[in-house]
Amino acid sequence: MAAKVYFSREITPEKVLEMYKLLGKELPGKVAVKLHSGEEGNQNFLRPEFWKPVIEYVNGTVVECNTAYEGSRNTTEKHLQTMEKHGWNKYFDVDLMDGEGPDLELSIPEGKTIQKNYVGKNIVNYDSMLVLSHFKGHPMGGYGGAIKQLSIGVASSYGKAYIHGAGEPEKIWSAEHDLFLESMADAALSIVKYFKGDTAFVNVMKNMSVDCDCCAVAEDPCMKDIGILVSLDAVAIDQACLDLVYASEDPGRDHLLERIESRNGVHTIEAAAAIGLGEREYELIEV
Repeated sequence: MAAKVYFSREITPEKVLEMYKLLGKELPGKVAVKLHSGEEGNQNFLRPEFWKPVIEYVNGTVVECNTAYEGSRNTTEKHLQTMEKHGWNKYFDVDLMDGEGPDLELSIPEGKTIQKNYVGKNIVNYDSMLVLSHFKGHPMGGYGGAIKQLSIGVASSYGKAYIHGAGEPEKIWSAEHDLFLESMADAALSIVKYFKGDTAFVNVMKNMSVDCDCCAVAEDPCMKDIGILVSLDAVAIDQACLDLVYASEDPGRDHLLERIESRNGVHTIEAAAAIGLGEREYELIEV
């Protein structure tokens, strides 16, 4: 059966919450809200005020993990300072899940490229996860959406290097590219399985630059905002976002597509579907 993906062209904080409610999914227990805290200097990431209604509705804790590259988020001290500077602490409880080691190792027997994932150990404090993704381009993955948030986003600093290196962290920037994309799919599956499917996904197609929110110096958005999508299927929601970009007549579309296609971005979706993370077939329900 095709996954349901709800879509609205209206982009407001209130609309995010309204769309989330359409899923009819009550996330149990303590809810981890995974989002991108934004690299210092980045102008495109979605701010705390934008996400506030939906985070408050689920009574969630904003969770993040340290990066594996130089910047304002690669140590616990700097990352917490950046989160405070960006205003996350002003509204929400914040948890840097790998702020103190050791990492938690998750097994991925179904993984095509990696069979284990290293995540921030504080994940054990949560019963479910709401994944709030800013859909845009990405310098390495081609695009960033729900699957990237589940994989690279929830991985510890070491875990990020492990995924990038396709199981060989020392090859963080030199592993075969498609193996890196497949590793993201494998890691994403381990998180959905960890929460036994108690996950929900929101992708917002706004401020769509070819660059990620992890770039301190990012290109400005290259195409008009498209809308908000919500689903219980990480594969379907990312596929729907890609399809909406392809269907767009915006003059900036080709610039974004060049970034996605040159990095074979769709392969992450293909790999995730192949190992059972979700379905590429979906029903788009516009509201």
